[in-house]
Amino acid sequence: MPDNCAVDALGRLWIATDGNYPKRTGRADGLWAMETEGAARATSKLFFRCPHGAEMCGPEFTPDDTTLFLAVQHPGETDESDPDAEPASFEAPATRWPDFKEGMPPRPAIVAITRKGGGKIGA
Repeated sequence: MPDNCAVDALGRLWIATDGNYPKRTGRADGLWAMETEGAARATSKLFFRCPHGAEMCGPEFTPDDTTLFLAVQHPGETDESDPDAEPASFEAPATRWPDFKEGMPPRPAIVAITRKGGGKIGA
């Protein structure tokens, strides 16, 4: 479900989601980019998928649109409304993002996204 959003310097809408579990909604949480003008207006595309069980929030661009900051909250949780889902715990989280090392708990983080070779995000 849409949770929060940002608008870049080109007027595109970026929507961060929370509460999408593939089994329940057919979608994953992440950041979706939506054109606001032209032939692709109102067409959304998944730009960044967050780790299993996490929500994406707080998208923020630098003024020149060359860096995008995102917050990944509570990675490693499971869908508590799914009776078939294995419950997540400190010892057995749904993911060990961002380290992926046995014994390391999942951790929230701020992610900075840049374009390989430089330039504006999503251009």
